[in-house]
Amino acid sequence: MSNVPTELQYTPSHEWVRLETDGTATIGITDHAQEALGDIVFLELPETGRALEAEEACAVIESVKAASDIYAPLAGEVIAVNQAVIDAPESVNADTYAAWLFKLRPTGDMPKLLDAAAYRAAIAEE
Repeated sequence: MSNVPTELQYTPSHEWVRLETDGTATIGITDHAQEALGDIVFLELPETGRALEAEEACAVIESVKAASDIYAPLAGEVIAVNQAVIDAPESVNADTYAAWLFKLRPTGDMPKLLDAAAYRAAIAEE
């Protein structure tokens, strides 16, 4: 069973979002996603300063099985990328909630994200 922390919000495309006290958002992929991908070998993350639209494909994650797009869960400007996960992509497999991918300064309306219970229900149906 995948780990689904209750303090985070989720997207149907398996990204997690942590809304920070400073108004920014930290984004990563879920435990369910990394389990499905297998051993992660490469990450391509968006450039700092890039403006993203909600649900825009903005990054690529590659495993020994497949390459998958990562989508922006909300609109905003990329304010940081996690160089540590680029240098050691396997760290996402070790602890996907500690291995955040990028941070956004949200712009516009916040989209409706899934809470932990709704995300658990969604992955149970897969």
